[in-house]
Amino acid sequence: MSAVKGSVLAALATFDIAARTQSLTRAATELHITTGAVSQQIRQLEQQLGFAVFQRHARGITLTEPGQQLHQVVHRSLKEIEAVILALQPGLQAEGEIRLKLTPSFAFKWLVPRLHDFYQQYPEINVQTFADGALVDSQNTDCDLVIDYRRDDDIKIDGSTSLLLAESLLPVMSPDYQARFDWQQPQAWKAVTLLHDAMPWRHAERDTEWRYWFDAMHIAADSRRGHFFNRTDMAMAAAEAGLGVAMARQALIGEDVSKGKLVSPFLPLPANAGYYLIRHRQSAAIDCFVHWLQQQLTH
Repeated sequence: MSAVKGSVLAALATFDIAARTQSLTRAATELHITTGAVSQQIRQLEQQLGFAVFQRHARGITLTEPGQQLHQVVHRSLKEIEAVILALQPGLQAEGEIRLKLTPSFAFKWLVPRLHDFYQQYPEINVQTFADGALVDSQNTDCDLVIDYRRDDDIKIDGSTSLLLAESLLPVMSPDYQARFDWQQPQAWKAVTLLHDAMPWRHAERDTEWRYWFDAMHIAADSRRGHFFNRTDMAMAAAEAGLGVAMARQALIGEDVSKGKLVSPFLPLPANAGYYLIRHRQSAAIDCFVHWLQQQLTH
């Protein structure tokens, strides 16, 4: 891209550190240059970009809305570059331990089936996976990384938090259950048994996903009916057993759909929610794992 010159690329690295530390002074300390030099690089970057990346005030700096969007991409890209360089350098094998917290549903349905590939690429890195409860305390810093399912408008994107995977919702059921109803008829929903994930995120109402789907599809139905579970994979298992229709997350049903265990007469609907990656620590091993996660999502 002609708009991205070498000087801009260099300044973006400075911008990343200033955004992450939320301080020109701390960025200068990390870069071993003066605060004035950091400030000059940021101002030159803003002039070349044509928009402000920081708001400056008496207490320091905060990212503007365009700055937040830019930092999300810049930070992720720089970490990917670091991880690739580390993986390509001969004789430099990343090693160490990563403590990862995530929901059981995402662990069992998405991560665990893929971990063999990670260990083949990085045999010296050990991932300790903690999937204790249906909800994850993303603010608890006794782990290195958190993968948490959250509403898009309920999380702040910054240098430590990024969207890993946007989610879509899809009603799923067993093939036999699908054959029992005419799904084009609105009255069918009066007889259908709804299967809920009653705890999709903290403080969510227990019928929130079904209510959202009915509203988006303009279907007049009672979203409060049915059976409730505290994990989405349990609701999906109940659907597979023919108990009813589960409101599933598309990222978690790939294998079940490909094997014909779950089916749907509908198309996926954007959930306005997704899996967010929160980094509490930095290390070469963590960089490799994050890079690997992003690789999996592009396959």
